Amino acid sequence: MQIDRDIESWLRLGLTEGVGSGSLRRLLVAFGDPAEVLAANQRALEGVVKKTVATSIFQRKVDEDKFAKTIEWLQDPLNSLITLADPDYPGLLLNIPDPPPILYFKGQRKFLARPALAIVGSRNATPQGFANADAFAEAASNAGFCVISGLAQGIDTAAHQGGLRGASSSMAIVGTGLDLVYPSKNRELAHKLADEGALISEFPLGVPAMSKNFPRRNRIISGMCHACLVVEATLYSGSLITARLALEQGRDVMAIPGSIHSPLSKGCHALIKQGAKLVENIQDILDELNHQPIQQIEAAPVNHNETGGLVDASSDCIDDTGLLIYFDYDSIDIDTLCIRSGLTVEAVSAMLLILELEGKIGSLPGGRYQRVR
Repeated sequence: MQIDRDIESWLRLGLTEGVGSGSLRRLLVAFGDPAEVLAANQRALEGVVKKTVATSIFQRKVDEDKFAKTIEWLQDPLNSLITLADPDYPGLLLNIPDPPPILYFKGQRKFLARPALAIVGSRNATPQGFANADAFAEAASNAGFCVISGLAQGIDTAAHQGGLRGASSSMAIVGTGLDLVYPSKNRELAHKLADEGALISEFPLGVPAMSKNFPRRNRIISGMCHACLVVEATLYSGSLITARLALEQGRDVMAIPGSIHSPLSKGCHALIKQGAKLVENIQDILDELNHQPIQQIEAAPVNHNETGGLVDASSDCIDDTGLLIYFDYDSIDIDTLCIRSGLTVEAVSAMLLILELEGKIGSLPGGRYQRVR
């Protein structure tokens, strides 16, 4: 496949030694497009960027191996560069203070036109948190929102899985080059996103996972969305950074409440105290955004029990002779279940195994269990 000359100019300038996003944006303002930048003399370039950067551009200091590798990567019909000049560049992202001039894209461009909902949260999600993220993502996707997240384990993974099942799919914003998958456990999910949704990065091919990349990734997640939903987060979670960025970018921030005893609820509760929208069901999100669903299939309604924990309304259908009636909506240990049910440890352990295999409960660290939707 022949690569457009404009795209080659964008790529060559983007891969020039010392040219970062900020300097590239300044050069574009000054010269109009990458081809004009590459044609400029050094003196003109020095009027816009540092001398070392101007020298790199004028002397064509480009990583030619990476340039050739990217040109080869672009031969795949799923792969493309989305530049600031591209009509498919996400409109909301253009309005943040530091939009990435070049996005590496793999997948289906049509989902870029959909309104987006970011769903983020803890990498160490509880079973209920994972189920909530999955259900809300599917409902949001069916209501017309493309679900975006960061491909991390935990809540991000659940959000992508739920979004992919819905009508508007899901897109992952990643902190590596698109020729890499991080974390490797999500390799299968990444391939599914490429086929049925999308993967997006501002980092060139070959860039590995580094801690400094993820705050930059987070500003794109928040920048592309109409609203950011935090499902589970500790007080020190990276998800709160995404929420803060969303607020700074003028996006709505929403949070799902949880047990007052769970560390993974404290971040959400802090956001709610600071003014984030408390969300119990998909309709709360639609009402807040004044969004008319394309095809609305709601997440299972979520109610509160006496202690304030989240409960799936469908749990009312549980057989009253089963062990599940002795669960609270916080986690619980075997000893407490034995006391409440009057059953032996052996009997309770056997029942827990069956319930876990059926996906009705999840095991947590410390020998505790939690009921799942």
